[in-house]
Amino acid sequence: MIVRDRGDSWQVVLQPDHADLSAQFARAWGNPDGFAAPKPLEPVAVATARHDDGWAVWERAPALDREGVAPRNFLDVEVPSHLAFYRAMIAAVLDQDPYAGLLVSMHGAGIYRGRYGTQPSLKLTFADEVGDQVEAFVAEQEELHGRLVAQLGVPEEERWTNYRFLQVYDRLSLYFCLRDVEAGEPDTLEPVPRDYAGAEAALELEPAGPWRVRVDPYPFAESPAIFRLVRRVLPKAGQRDGESFRREFAATAPEEVEITIERP
Repeated sequence: MIVRDRGDSWQVVLQPDHADLSAQFARAWGNPDGFAAPKPLEPVAVATARHDDGWAVWERAPALDREGVAPRNFLDVEVPSHLAFYRAMIAAVLDQDPYAGLLVSMHGAGIYRGRYGTQPSLKLTFADEVGDQVEAFVAEQEELHGRLVAQLGVPEEERWTNYRFLQVYDRLSLYFCLRDVEAGEPDTLEPVPRDYAGAEAALELEPAGPWRVRVDPYPFAESPAIFRLVRRVLPKAGQRDGESFRREFAATAPEEVEITIERP
């Protein structure tokens, strides 16, 4: 779950809903003004749509944080569970599309490597508690990467650019899930690939109204571009245990918000 504190309530976005928004970005990306569309598009879009599928198992019975106060945010999950459901997700995506499976495997390993240097601050809160398990997972996935690259014949520049595209779509979706875009909150997203030759950009995200953002430079084919995000809003309660939270969460109807992204 991706959790934002709204003051008197919690906004909760389930990981598959966050990934659906990420995939909307992937399919809308690219324009003649210096932003290449991902290629091949379909494996990138599949990887983006499914990069967090494993969370759907955990989210069937979501938990509170270790203090029993707030819904447990995704960075605070217990790491052995995270490794287990990521392994299962990677295997499932590989079965559908090996190229997409390569990208989600890179994504899974990259979570424990600061997105391979593109977001060094990224870290699961409790990763150091099971460092040996984390290192075994990363080594296992990186060995898989080598085999898949050889099997598929994917050029290294293409592979890493598509991995970085996936990270950009993931992080842009997280901006809308975690930042107060109802009141308006700016941000900068970097590094963002412009092409497959190494050119990069830093995207400046500026509020233009509730759920409306101007992006400079602008990476999408159309402006304005309209996207949709599914979320749940839970009022804050006093003392609740895990079981009562799960019942309340299950009874909370999802709602869809419309996101507008436009040129400056």
